[in-house]
Amino acid sequence: MSADAVRIGIVSVSDRASTGVYEDKGLPALKEWLTRALQNPITFESRLIPDEQSAISAALVELVDAGCSLVLTTGGTGPAVRDVTPEATLAVAHKEMPGFGEQMRQISLRFVPTAILSRQVAVIRDQSLILNLPGQPKSIAETLEGLKDAEGKQIVPGIFAAVPYCIDLIGGPYLETHDDVCKAFRPKSAVRAR
Repeated sequence: MSADAVRIGIVSVSDRASTGVYEDKGLPALKEWLTRALQNPITFESRLIPDEQSAISAALVELVDAGCSLVLTTGGTGPAVRDVTPEATLAVAHKEMPGFGEQMRQISLRFVPTAILSRQVAVIRDQSLILNLPGQPKSIAETLEGLKDAEGKQIVPGIFAAVPYCIDLIGGPYLETHDDVCKAFRPKSAVRAR
């Protein structure tokens, strides 16, 4: 049985990258990691937008309405005046999923004490999970994948391990991961027979 096709929205929020001042690294990092982690055929819907709350909210609604089961944002989650991605995300939420943000900060705290300044949130809108991720490509991978020791054994679970089951529960496609990148966790009763 072949894996379900999935449509994923990826959004990079940056004033400077959206105006061409520097090259956006968020979208390529998201695309690279998801392509490595998922067995599913993926259609990406990409957006590169400035730190404008109304524009971010509009992009999220548009991606959900376009059938994206998962929408990942990168950037705009710090305490600076222009960082409004969490507010824009919460503004379009039907349900908040606080565990994702808590775990992202736990992972990042292993590397930098300033991780407590990050305000990433996760929400559900309709049948879509929206996750705010950090802005740096290295942090994006660490947050999604978690931390492994030298032998590859998981020390701290990444947030993506819980994403496929969450998407099952909200009526989305069945996401299948490459276990060597990120092993999805589902209760035995929710695992699809091959």
